Amino acid sequence: MAGKMIAVGDNVVDCYLDDHVYYPGGNAVNVAVNCRRDGIEDVAYIGMFGNDGKAEHLKWALTQENVHFERSRTMYAPSGSPGVRLIDGDRKFVGGPRNTAQHVARIRLTPEDLDYIEQYGLCHTSCFSSIEYELPEMAKRCQVSFDFSERIDPDYLARVCPYVTYAFFSGSHMTQEEIEALMDRCHALGTKVVGVTLGSRGSIFSEEGKRYHQGIVPVEAIDTMGAGDSFIAGFLTRRILGDGMEDALRFAATAAANTCKFHGGFGYPHPLTKEGKAKGHEAAG
Repeated sequence: MAGKMIAVGDNVVDCYLDDHVYYPGGNAVNVAVNCRRDGIEDVAYIGMFGNDGKAEHLKWALTQENVHFERSRTMYAPSGSPGVRLIDGDRKFVGGPRNTAQHVARIRLTPEDLDYIEQYGLCHTSCFSSIEYELPEMAKRCQVSFDFSERIDPDYLARVCPYVTYAFFSGSHMTQEEIEALMDRCHALGTKVVGVTLGSRGSIFSEEGKRYHQGIVPVEAIDTMGAGDSFIAGFLTRRILGDGMEDALRFAATAAANTCKFHGGFGYPHPLTKEGKAKGHEAAG
């Protein structure tokens, strides 16, 4: 294994309401863990943890995966805990508490944090991480990967794209014309690589205007939680390790398919108790 990357931003526990268990997750955490699993030797994470048992389980899972998180913060608040229900293997978020560490605090990066991030060369973050105001300084230190999810409004793109090397979007609802226009807009704002995942239609990527199409890898899915994050991690891993676009996209599609074979973003189920306190730990999925 070789290479380095860091993720900065959200962490949550995904609470499967029908199964009465939760799993560690969040876009930044999922991408960090999967980059480590996919072959990046040195992976770190900076985020805002709560001060409850769910946060302890998150930290424990990151430790099992050899993801460093020593520069993270702790907030005296509950962990983010979105509710999840599975409908025919497809995960659906159904809300959650709004008084959590993810809702009431934002990370402010210190000069020491930025020096630390610079060592990793590439930093992944997302629209879920409330980190947009830090992007200008981050982009001076390293390449930035950003998951926009479905955020495509022009003002937001203009705010974020000038500082982003890799932009990822969820676009299963978009037409081909809308995708083309989005890619051209992001490139015009300064983003080098733009990718749109399309669900069962696969994905389309553009590197400085050259388009690439990637189909899905068929799999008997039991849970789509984290598949998009696994795709991002697989793509970034292969790019960090020197692959071209086509090889990186093939690897990413396989990584996303493999994640659909187990529950949770990357495993480690924990009983969902009323008080949310850790009662012991379970293995990865």
